[in-house]
Amino acid sequence: MLIVHVHVQVKPDCVEAFKAATLANARASIQEPGIARFDVVQQQEDPTRFVLVEAYRTPDAPAAHKETSHYQLWRDTVAPMMATPRTSVKFHNLFPADDGW
Repeated sequence: MLIVHVHVQVKPDCVEAFKAATLANARASIQEPGIARFDVVQQQEDPTRFVLVEAYRTPDAPAAHKETSHYQLWRDTVAPMMATPRTSVKFHNLFPADDGW
């Protein structure tokens, strides 16, 4: 399983709009067969900072996710809301045990 943490900082006046767009994307994303989990978390000390925690079942699932209309709508909608470019960090799942890829 591949776990991706996407770090986002949005402009202060865009927090609510970002949350609405991101939650809509998360609800659609979790319906994809290649996505095991899709969490959206907001930092308590700085509400302009978010982390999307995306858990993919297969190596091909991230590319398939980026081809969906809901992802493309989210990407285009939130791009002007970003205070800084978003970044991501990839992790390999160790526990609970994964399928070995």
